[in-house]
This record gives sequence, C-alpha cells and structure tokens, in this order.
Amino acid sequence: MSASSKPESHTAASRASLAGFRLRKHADFQRVYAEGRKRRSTSMSWFMAPQARADDPRVGLTVGKVLGKAHERNRIKRRLRDVLRRHIDLLPAGYDLILHPHRSVLSMEFTKLDDEIVRILTQANAEQTRATTISPRSGKAESAS
Repeated sequence: MSASSKPESHTAASRASLAGFRLRKHADFQRVYAEGRKRRSTSMSWFMAPQARADDPRVGLTVGKVLGKAHERNRIKRRLRDVLRRHIDLLPAGYDLILHPHRSVLSMEFTKLDDEIVRILTQANAEQTRATTISPRSGKAESAS
C-alpha cells in the first residue's frame, strides 16, 4: 500500500504522538495526587495539579488491576491514548493531568469516550484559566492596573 492510497481523513493531530506529553515518574504521579483535587466524570476520575516549573502539559493514565485482566487494562489504555492523541492541543498548559478510568471505558462507544475526554479537557482548561486569574496571596482576581 503506497502512501498516496492511505485515507486522508486523518489529520496531523490524530497521528501525533503522546510521547512528549506523558507523565512517567512515580514522584510526579504522587505530587499530582497530593497537590491536586479529585474530580469525577461519568466514566473516570481525574486529577490535575500545576507543574513545579511551567513546561508542556503532561497526562498520565492509571489503570489498576481491579479493572480486569492485563489485556483488558491494555485495551483501556490504548483507547484513552488514542483519544488523547487526537486532542493534544486541549491539554492545559503548565499542568499535569491524571486520568483514572472506570471499567465502563472498556465497553463504551468510542465517540462517547471521545466526547467525555473533550469535556474533561475543557473543564481542566477552565480551571487552569480560573487559577491563573486569581492571585494566590489574596484569593481575589487580579486587576490589570
């Protein structure tokens, strides 16, 4: 199959890699759990915390053994990575995000999973915007004077 015969429905964002955006170190996961707040959506829990130094956004996945056998957990991770790969541009800048899916992600329609991830990333961006407009010392909105 030549490169010209591939379907052109894929955009550059859908083929992008998550390699530079992955949260990998145990200490980073622990920091997000300690500093972040747990939030819930219909099929997963998620945590978000600001990075120690403002870098590119990072995302981590935690899929525990309670969710099933190894092949089921791997399928959940593959599905989540595929959706996240399509929406790299929605990751909140300067923040680490951890997604902790429920078992329902395994059987969920892909379009519903995509919609839920977009909703989570939109909420994360809204929280990031809210956090940057509030002064950490006074707790009040900063003025542009």
